[in-house]
Amino acid sequence: MIESQANLDRMFHALSDRSRRGMIDRLGRGPASVTELAAPLAVALPTVMKHLQVLEESGLVLSEKSGRVRTYRLQQDALAAVERWVEQRKIQWTTTFDRLDHFLANETETLPE
Repeated sequence: MIESQANLDRMFHALSDRSRRGMIDRLGRGPASVTELAAPLAVALPTVMKHLQVLEESGLVLSEKSGRVRTYRLQQDALAAVERWVEQRKIQWTTTFDRLDHFLANETETLPE
């Protein structure tokens, strides 16, 4: 459980940055080289490499090197843990709001006129 929480923390950290989210969006269209991922960003290549390292350490992307070119791709099902976490919270919140709605409806019915 603690390890899965640490993995979730790494994923949320990786997704907290706009540039990294943009890289994830780009990789959603298919694998890309570092140069391709860096093109839309107004930052130096070492900064792009640091962003990619964060994404790789989070488990969201994988990389492979062929000659001098490093290519990144999305890790299949990597966002499943994030989706499960969000869905669990959504169920809890919906249940809480449903109970509140029920409570308020009953309170309104019992108010004296």
